[in-house]
Amino acid sequence: MVSELDLALVHALQVRPRAAWTDLAPLLGATPVTLARRWERLTAQGLAWVSAVPGPSFSRSGCTAFVFVRCAPAARQRLADRVARLREAVTVELVAPGHTDLMLDVLAPDLAGMHRFVSEELAALPDVLDVECVFATSLYAEGSRWRLGSLDASQLSVLGRSDTADGAGSAVFDLGPLDHLLLDALVRDGRTRLADLAALTGSSAATVRRRLGRLTASGVVALRCDMAPAVSGLPVSVTFRGRATAHEVNRLHRTLATLPECRLLAAVTGSANVLATYWLRDIGSVQQRETAACAQLPSLEVTDRVLGIRTVKRMGHVLDGEGRRVGICPIRPW
Repeated sequence: MVSELDLALVHALQVRPRAAWTDLAPLLGATPVTLARRWERLTAQGLAWVSAVPGPSFSRSGCTAFVFVRCAPAARQRLADRVARLREAVTVELVAPGHTDLMLDVLAPDLAGMHRFVSEELAALPDVLDVECVFATSLYAEGSRWRLGSLDASQLSVLGRSDTADGAGSAVFDLGPLDHLLLDALVRDGRTRLADLAALTGSSAATVRRRLGRLTASGVVALRCDMAPAVSGLPVSVTFRGRATAHEVNRLHRTLATLPECRLLAAVTGSANVLATYWLRDIGSVQQRETAACAQLPSLEVTDRVLGIRTVKRMGHVLDGEGRRVGICPIRPW
């Protein structure tokens, strides 16, 4: 069972993923020991986890794409499991049969790396019949910015700013060996203690704190708290693809991204230049979200509705049929 305290704890870690239990205890009305035990149980059961993901500045040098794969009907699960083992395919979702069978989020260090993966590695897999790839030109909303909604305004005010900076004006810098070691560890567990990170990297805790602060402040990395549907209460995932005028696309962050169930919102290449993913309570909410989205952005023409059946992997974390984390295929897009 997921309690109200569990929900509040997860929301707090969405805002401040590495917050100390002693800092959160007064806010949540529980002892630090209780919070630590609650989090240990949630992670052990695969219900919630914190990990490192690319931050806002990744788009300056890296490449993000959404890939739609069609395969033979009998090969869907087999292909999904195989693609989930590929590092570049950071998220793999089985979708309701239609124009596509799998939907992937793919990250690569550059355009050449993306082309190599999609055209040479993915398209060459047995069972793959067709591949469509669209590139994200702007991300207006994504998982590290989505919130559960369990804390009230006064609690959020106490929490203050997120640990994750927006990185809007930060200069891109070259990552060194120490940075890569830190990122590899935080991809697995974003709450790894400073002392453990220091031991893993052969550095001091002060050095690790300074390097981690630089990575997050620059927007190279974001720390994100993810959860299973048993925690979010939103078991249905739907992705809308649509067309809007270039002028209207610039308003996406002020329109569609304001809808609370919006998990991902991107301007993309191709004739359908808008892609939006919503987490919903039931299938009956799909039409309501589409109606609300079109009301918010009148020029939007929805061209496809891709209903998720099962998320096999999310940002490198392997999930079971109920969306609980059961393993990891670590991402390394930096």
